[in-house]
Amino acid sequence: MEKSPLIDFNNISVIKEDRLILDQISLTIGAGENVAIIGPNGSGKSSLIKVMTREYYPLADVSDLRMKIMGEELWNIFDLRRQLGIITTDLQSLCLRDVTVFETVLSGFFSSIGIYDIFSVNTEMKATAYEILKFLNISHLSDKKMTQISTGEARKVLIARALVHDPQALVLDEPTNSLDMKSLSQFRKTISGIAKAGKNIIMVTHDLSDIIPEISRVILIKNGRIFADGPKDTILTNDNLTALFDVPVTVHKNGQYYVAFC
Repeated sequence: MEKSPLIDFNNISVIKEDRLILDQISLTIGAGENVAIIGPNGSGKSSLIKVMTREYYPLADVSDLRMKIMGEELWNIFDLRRQLGIITTDLQSLCLRDVTVFETVLSGFFSSIGIYDIFSVNTEMKATAYEILKFLNISHLSDKKMTQISTGEARKVLIARALVHDPQALVLDEPTNSLDMKSLSQFRKTISGIAKAGKNIIMVTHDLSDIIPEISRVILIKNGRIFADGPKDTILTNDNLTALFDVPVTVHKNGQYYVAFC
């Protein structure tokens, strides 16, 4: 039996503070499909993610409105976020506390920051957390405090925290902000490994170098609307990126990665 699309949106418009931030967005992302959403700051790409996670709701009095996730329109918000592992820089700031890496990963089971009731943690949860830390090659960080590790290491810990529920998709919102070149390279390898393991990857970024080889489709967003959508080889062109960012952009392909120059 064919799986329902991960995302099935039609005619989604969102207003915040009297401003239209998403304008008639229609978008389908298939199960198992890896996608990058690219746009300048303020284009609406992060707002689109907040619609997916039910932080933002669209205008209801719109014809042909559809907002399905994994085939369902109605979700318990906590169940939904377990299926969409979310990684953001804001979440990393919240997790920057005097708690261990292992506790932070376990906190993903409770949608909390840290463990407030250690007696709720069972043997299966601990085994899962250890397994994921090992998969991400960060088992050696288990006993370190979040305040003692690097930004790149903390980003991996957030991925581990998101994976404890075995979500269908990993949603990454500007995931490489503040990473140095070594951390960026390691992060790319980590996300590629997760994609190869069968998770949907939705990568929200303004940087073409974030697009791992496993991502085959690129969606460009500008002024709250979908500007272009299709295979990355046909979407990531000089003309498209110049029009998207309103500055002259030259796109180069370096192996399996893309880079852009202004």
